[in-house]
Amino acid sequence: MTKTKTVLTLFLRFLATGATIAAVIVMVTSHDSAEVLNLTFTAKYSNDQAFKYFVIAEAIACGYSLIVLFTCSQNSLGRLFLILDVVIAMLLSSSVSAALAIAHVGKKGNSHTGWLPICGQVPKFCDHVTGALVAGFAAAIIYLLLIVSSLYSSQNPLFL
Repeated sequence: MTKTKTVLTLFLRFLATGATIAAVIVMVTSHDSAEVLNLTFTAKYSNDQAFKYFVIAEAIACGYSLIVLFTCSQNSLGRLFLILDVVIAMLLSSSVSAALAIAHVGKKGNSHTGWLPICGQVPKFCDHVTGALVAGFAAAIIYLLLIVSSLYSSQNPLFL
């Protein structure tokens, strides 16, 4: 049982690391430009604070995952890792939510405030953002699975 738990935890941590790395790379490389009425505008992730927050949160989660991968053999840190996994899962879910809200406005616009959708003019940017959001959402789900796995397999869970 212990070996199976360790293999599952390592597998989920590798998946989480891969998903967060993918989310960061795809979001950072998202840029496109369009010309409207002889004016060129460029869409890139650094134009919006929510996208910057998304990249920073995903990078923090990636760094944390890499650190835990190299120290996961120490059982004495199990409860600390469980608490930090919960913190990282909350960080990831908030960053995905913030970026998703901005992406929705970019795709659909907002007729009440007069904001027009931009994805028709910069489809490459919107496709990259969508890919980054999918990877970020996958990372958040993987962290949720890590938390459930840790709670299920621990002998003395924190609050149960």
